[in-house]
Amino acid sequence: MKGKVFLAGAAGAIGAALTPLLVDAGYEVYGTTRRLERTDAIRAAGAHPILVDIFDRETLANAIECIAPTIVIHQLTDLPPGLDPKLMGDAVARNARIRGEGTANLVAAARAAGCEHVVAQSIAWAYAPGAQPYEESHPLDLCAEGARAVTVVGTAALERWVLSLNESGGIGTVLRYGNLYGPGTGRDTPQGASPLHVEAAAWAALLAVRHPRGGAFNIAEDGAEVTSEKAKREFGWRPELRVEHEAAH
Repeated sequence: MKGKVFLAGAAGAIGAALTPLLVDAGYEVYGTTRRLERTDAIRAAGAHPILVDIFDRETLANAIECIAPTIVIHQLTDLPPGLDPKLMGDAVARNARIRGEGTANLVAAARAAGCEHVVAQSIAWAYAPGAQPYEESHPLDLCAEGARAVTVVGTAALERWVLSLNESGGIGTVLRYGNLYGPGTGRDTPQGASPLHVEAAAWAALLAVRHPRGGAFNIAEDGAEVTSEKAKREFGWRPELRVEHEAAH
């Protein structure tokens, strides 16, 4: 066994793809959900289900302290089924709260339990307008307005919390995922300016665990408005990776 992983959001689209990858790679996985009906799926994937709400700071902290993970992975979102446009307005605010308040709770709990390695899901479409393709050093669009401002501010908060670990001797890794498609995402085909298959996104998280690197990494297919060369170079990620490829590694 390579160590314990606390996977926040194990029942989500990326979490569902990531859990079996982590288990097959030899990690003991503790996967969270806030919905009782999703615990069976987490267990079936080979993980220990943990029923907890990211906004319940005390319960979250107690769970992480008892498990004592070596790695915490943040894959939490709160999106409507099929990305229903009529429901996305409310989802933007919920996701921003998860990225801000939820990430603060998760990082604080990890630190209190002695875990200084956190890998977190961010997004690749929060960059300020400029020359493309965007590299990770390009600034976020903190001058955005309206719904985009809510998203960018939440994203910036998530990244600050996670990347702060690198200032204290820990490892905080932010994966700036492109526009997801594939099982569980509500999209069957590539869409958006920076498409990314959900299983390739899961692979990025596994590789970030296997090859600890602090900092931000774009994760998107070739030809996107962002470049993912840093992730390819530093931990060998490739956009064509899928869950079944684990058998060959």
